[in-house]
Amino acid sequence: MLPILSQLLPFFALIGLGYGAVRSGFFSEAATDALTRFIFWFALTALLFHFSSELSLGEIFDWPLAVAYLLATGAVNVLVLSVARMRGERLGEAAVEAQTAVIGNTGFLGLPLLVALLGREAVGPILMMLTIDLAVFGSLFTILITLSRSGRMSAQLPLRIGQGLVTNPMIVALALGLGWSATGWTVPGPVDRTVSLLSAAATPGALFAIGGSLAARGLDRVGIGGWLSFAKLVLHPGAVALALLAIGRADGFAAQVMIATAALPVAGNVYMLAQHYGVAPYRVSTAILMSTLGSLVTLTATLALTQ
Repeated sequence: MLPILSQLLPFFALIGLGYGAVRSGFFSEAATDALTRFIFWFALTALLFHFSSELSLGEIFDWPLAVAYLLATGAVNVLVLSVARMRGERLGEAAVEAQTAVIGNTGFLGLPLLVALLGREAVGPILMMLTIDLAVFGSLFTILITLSRSGRMSAQLPLRIGQGLVTNPMIVALALGLGWSATGWTVPGPVDRTVSLLSAAATPGALFAIGGSLAARGLDRVGIGGWLSFAKLVLHPGAVALALLAIGRADGFAAQVMIATAALPVAGNVYMLAQHYGVAPYRVSTAILMSTLGSLVTLTATLALTQ
């Protein structure tokens, strides 16, 4: 485990650097927000386009693995939703908790970290899981929030879901990359170099921005935050491992990547969604902070156990 820990530590050191820069006042929260927007809209989308333009749809979507991930993530989602409802939470709060338990920081943390640790072959399974998270569970969250507010399905709901998908820069970057790959053409030299320059900023910038955003988060509803962190760091990868075992694909490189990706901490965009809808943002913030700190241990253990 020590060799794996030594490989992970530089990534978490950059997160710590961002945290320290904001906590000390050297870097403002406004600057962190601006850096996050740059990473999200430019550097990360360039990285996603760069990776997906070199892969075919078949190289990303191994359909038995996709179904296994969908079922495992759906099971954890339903479990956490049910636990919240049994505690007496309203549907909106329960939907936020369920989303917190299954949506990991795949774009900002998982993609650069796992590709650096495991190699470019990890890109396909990671992009598959990212696409399912955005398209399936992102849409499910929108449906549940709508139901919690109006008590019924709106005729405009499919349009809202579609607009959310086509305006998400990560989905657009993936679609454009796969579309370009399908043509068989080589990305023109100046474009490729521009994309490569932007992509190079994604890893250090994203890690620094994660740390900076954590510095602004306080702890609230620590018990619930701990439960959601446990669900994300332990239950989610455990469910993925069981689903892969059930289809006879628990061994091999793709399984290692999928289980490690499922063990990532809670994604920051869950907090942004909770804040946007005004539903339980502080418990999400607590889970992000706790799961990010805990993921150094769980990621190390997960990678060691799946080698």
